[in-house]
Order: sequence, then C-alpha cells, then structure tokens
Amino acid sequence: MNVMKNLALSFLGAALIGLAVPAVAKPVKRHAAQATIETNAGPSDIDFGRRDTISRAAQVAPSTATGSKRQRAKQAAAQVKAQSVAQAAAMTPSFGGGDLVSEARRYLGGNPTGRRSLWCGAFMDMVLKKTGHAGGGNLARAYAHYGRRVSGPQVGAIAVMTRGGGGHVGVVSGVDASGNPIIISGNHNDTVAESTYPRGRIIAYVMPN
Repeated sequence: MNVMKNLALSFLGAALIGLAVPAVAKPVKRHAAQATIETNAGPSDIDFGRRDTISRAAQVAPSTATGSKRQRAKQAAAQVKAQSVAQAAAMTPSFGGGDLVSEARRYLGGNPTGRRSLWCGAFMDMVLKKTGHAGGGNLARAYAHYGRRVSGPQVGAIAVMTRGGGGHVGVVSGVDASGNPIIISGNHNDTVAESTYPRGRIIAYVMPN
C-alpha cells in the first residue's frame, strides 16, 4: 500500500515538474522575442534620424551656399570697382603736374592762407608759387584763363568749377571710375580737402605753362 502511494506521489511530482517547466520557459521566449524586436528597431530608427538630419542639412546648405555666393559676388564687385578706380588714376597722364598734387596734399585738413572766406583761389595761387609757377590770383573763375586748356581731367591740371555765388578751383589728383575728377582744393568745408566732384560742374581744365 505504501509502495503504491509512493509511486503515485512520484508520478504526480513528475507531472507537476513537467507542467512547471513550460510555464517558466514561455516568458523567456517572449522576452527574447521582444529583445530581438527592440534590437532590430534601433538601427532602423537611427537610419530615419540620419535621413532627417541629412534632409535638414540639404535644406540649409543651399541657403548657406546662396549667401556665400552673394557675399563673394559683392566682394568681387568691390574689388573690380577699386581696381578700376586705381587703373583710371594710374592711366591719367600727369604732364609733370605731380608737383602741384604733392604740394597741395601737404596742407590737407588745414588752412595755410590765413583767410577766413573765399580762399580756394588764394590756396591755388600759393601752391603754384611754391612749385615755381606763376601765381594765378585769388579769384577762382579767373583760372579758366590761366595757362593752357586741356580737354579732360589730367593729374596736375587745375580744375575750375561752378559754385553757388561764385566759383571754385583746385588741382586734379585723380579720376574715379565714372570719370569724375578727384580734386584737392582749399575752402572745402573750411579746410583743404581731397574730394570727388561731379564732372558736370567743371568749367575748364588748365595746365600751368
């Protein structure tokens, strides 16, 4: 009787163990499956992220490239303009007038005449005399009849121009890219200054004899 009871208990124990093992194994399989899914999902998500990043970079790149192209175009235009101004000044014949320009530049920012008004002619007269030329007097418009006429703005030429209530006179030091003369003159905003003047204001260009 005891033997039969022991056998029955053994079969019952074995059956219980058999039932218990699959119950434990199943969750392990589920966890493994979940782990595999998560691992496979990782690279896929990263790829999409990369594509999004590349897409955003591609969208930004054209605008950046456009901006840099515009900048380069502006810089190139500025360089061309600067070169054309330099070339125009370099190509303008001086006919020995460089001494007038050099002498006139010595007084930039000042007033060496001692006069308080209408002194552009007096400044031109002083510069001429200091460079060994005959003086031309104090009246700006009178310089239209001084020396010999030349057809254009040559470096060292005397430029005579209009001014409200009178005239203005100075020495040409260069020409800008648009053909406007750069002139050093007295009484420009109450000082000796080098400035560009509209060519339409010029009455005459003359060279000292």
